[in-house]
Amino acid sequence: MNQTTDSVRSQQSGLKRTVMNRRTKLIFFVALIFVVLSGIYLAGNIISDDLIVADFSQKGLKPSWKHPFGTDMLGRDMLVRTIKGLSVSITVGTVASSVSAVIALIVGVVAATGAAWMDNFINWLIDLVMGIPHTVLLILISFACGKGLKGVLIGVAVTHWTGLARIIRSEVLQIRSQQYIEVSRKLGHSSWWITVNHILPHMIPQFIIGLILMFPHAIMHESSLTFLGFGLSPEQPAVGIILSESMKYLSTGMWWLAFFPGLMLVIIVLLFDRLGENLKKIIDPYSSHE
Repeated sequence: MNQTTDSVRSQQSGLKRTVMNRRTKLIFFVALIFVVLSGIYLAGNIISDDLIVADFSQKGLKPSWKHPFGTDMLGRDMLVRTIKGLSVSITVGTVASSVSAVIALIVGVVAATGAAWMDNFINWLIDLVMGIPHTVLLILISFACGKGLKGVLIGVAVTHWTGLARIIRSEVLQIRSQQYIEVSRKLGHSSWWITVNHILPHMIPQFIIGLILMFPHAIMHESSLTFLGFGLSPEQPAVGIILSESMKYLSTGMWWLAFFPGLMLVIIVLLFDRLGENLKKIIDPYSSHE
């Protein structure tokens, strides 16, 4: 009997240590991402535009201590350009993913709590949006909205909500079937009161995870739109513009023009992806089979 009790306690202790290790990893990634993103965002806004003016005496330089990312064919420092471009990408990603996550939350809750025809219409709309090739839809919306920063924000915001909305709808339907919801109805509470007090609080974890996991997609699609010429204007510093310009010079051996900006973009995307995955494990530790 004592051995069984000790075994159960040992298993519980092991589970607690696993959860604590995951929380430690989450804190580490949160701190790392906050420092990296805050540093890049602030640096991109603080750095003067005078540091990226053309200087033909410095054009086409390979990476060195003076220019870690090298210089382009106009003599502009690629490190400074990359930081300013990433600052723009972070701004676009934050705004677009936040708007898209809010749309997903509203649509998902309305679909699960509204009338049957509303649920059918929203499901049809989700299938329609998800059925269109994503890049094509982004290009069409961005072009229709005049391209530029406005077009990118609207395009990314109105195309990334479908997956999260479907997840939230499923979660709300499960919550509505719980016994305490029926008790609340019998006590005379309205559907609006139940939604605000019982359903929405349970959606906060899904909303946060969805928002974080949506952020890298928003950044990547902003960069791809800009790369294809349907995003930010060439006058604005952006990673997509930098990568698009670098394609002209890769055949001449100037690999650093695309390598370092692309690497920095991938690092930021991977950091946010890891943050979302670790946050998901913390909220639901039993969902992982590691």
